Amino acid sequence: MNNLITINLKPLSVNEAWQGKRFKTPAYKAFEEAALLMLPKQVEIPAGDLAVSLEFGLSNKMADLDNPVKPWMDILQKRYGFNDARVTAYSLRKCDVPKGAEYVAFRIEQDTSHEP
Repeated sequence: MNNLITINLKPLSVNEAWQGKRFKTPAYKAFEEAALLMLPKQVEIPAGDLAVSLEFGLSNKMADLDNPVKPWMDILQKRYGFNDARVTAYSLRKCDVPKGAEYVAFRIEQDTSHEP
């Protein structure tokens, strides 16, 4: 995935993010705070439908690719002020990395895949 913005922060899984159905865990709160501080101040969010590319550098080879997607999308929409219901396409990638080298990389662009 070319031209992705990279954040050197270990992705948080859904299992680590929520206590029961309503409450964020302390781990999620700390992750969210760190991510919000590390994200670029501005990223252009196009109008209309969005396509999001996410790449997770994970040190746990058994980690599921989809686990960190929801917490990460919640943080991106909070930081950049868009509704993730506008996302109509995802591109996901998991890369094995050594412990301590975890990261998240992303790109948000207009989804033109369904235009004529």
